[in-house]
Amino acid sequence: MANFSKSNVPQFSVEVYQNAFLPEGGREVNAIVTVTSTGGGTTGGIPLPRAAASPGDVPGYGPGPGQAPSAAVVLMVDCSGSMDYPPTKMRNARDATAAAIDTLRDGTRFSVVAGTHVAKDVYPGNGQLAVADARTKAQAREALRRLSAGGGTAIGTWLRLADRLLGAADVDIRHGILLTDGRNEHEAPEDLRAALDSCAGRFTCDARGVGTDWEVKEVTSIASALLGTADIVADPAGLAADFTQMMENAMGKEVADVALRLWTPVGVEIRFVKQVAPTVEDLTGRRTEAGPRAGDYPTGSWGDESRDYHVCVLVPEAGIGQEMLAARVSLILPDPSGAGAPQALSQGLVRAVWTDDMVASTSINPQVAHYTGQAELAQVIQQGLDARKSGDFDGATAKLGRAVQLASASGNQDTAKLLSKVVDVVDAATGTVRLKAKVAEADEMTLETRSTKTVRVKK
Repeated sequence: MANFSKSNVPQFSVEVYQNAFLPEGGREVNAIVTVTSTGGGTTGGIPLPRAAASPGDVPGYGPGPGQAPSAAVVLMVDCSGSMDYPPTKMRNARDATAAAIDTLRDGTRFSVVAGTHVAKDVYPGNGQLAVADARTKAQAREALRRLSAGGGTAIGTWLRLADRLLGAADVDIRHGILLTDGRNEHEAPEDLRAALDSCAGRFTCDARGVGTDWEVKEVTSIASALLGTADIVADPAGLAADFTQMMENAMGKEVADVALRLWTPVGVEIRFVKQVAPTVEDLTGRRTEAGPRAGDYPTGSWGDESRDYHVCVLVPEAGIGQEMLAARVSLILPDPSGAGAPQALSQGLVRAVWTDDMVASTSINPQVAHYTGQAELAQVIQQGLDARKSGDFDGATAKLGRAVQLASASGNQDTAKLLSKVVDVVDAATGTVRLKAKVAEADEMTLETRSTKTVRVKK
């Protein structure tokens, strides 16, 4: 474990859990990397460095002494025609957005975007961001009361407008909150994909689907691409509490654009890099090169929190008794000015040791075993639900039975409860289940949306 506590930097620590021992000829090395951030700008720690010569004197990177990090938030509210069915849905959306605005920290820049087949910044308007205080929050609530439903759904246009608004803000944290109740029917899938590609790395975004007429894979793909969270709010009456919690989490972020850097020696191949807690997110394809044999994987914004990552590499074969560094994992913060070298906040080492001790080389590290199971759990839930939708009931039973078995074995009680609304569990330990004849659409969508949520291993 390494913990670099440099001045003017939040404290990040890295812990590596692995079985480093390989049998003769063994090549695959697995490690769980736990990253923890503590004592940042909102919790009394030492603030981040600013680009300015005097901390806190101009808008820049990181808070001044005693200040929280500067932030900008755009709230994107679906105002398409379907939001009027039932009429309470639009009212709940307005109330939820107002509750989120009330949660904004004073000084936060913010905007409200009404989303239909076009995007319109309804407050403060004219391509600007307001600065949160009692007056602007009251004005925003008044603007929300004028929102009405009508038109189509083109989410890519909402995201592009949010990007323009956030991109103009000289702040530390840029965040979006997106609410939709329907499918993205008024733009081509490739247009949404292009918008997500354009926005990736520029701001994070939480996405919520309200009701049951939206497409789970669309909403989860938005959150995945923009390193945010996705969830269902089946009953619109629950929106205000959910939006308040989302905004509280956004206000708790202390540093953005932290990257997980993986350096590997010559001859080492990277199989995958995945976030495995609190949710499963495959980062392998998001690598950007960072010098010889090094690549950066985006992790988004951090508050006081801890996340787990699964790193898997293939090392060259070696003889008994040999040892090598298989990978070095670092947390990297970019230079605020863009001119200097990024800062390494903390690092951990992944090792490989070849042994003829069969007990040592065949033992699976508990953390690796646990998260391998959690990743499989997310996968088989998706496969099982897809099979059920396509009419392959035998395949669905097999996959969802395996999901019940994995959820039971790992202690993932939340997922087990969601599964029990889709299947009748005969024997959780063996994964013996029967598909329910009737399943509420909200229950199936909730299981699919939350399938990637994991529980941490008991250490």
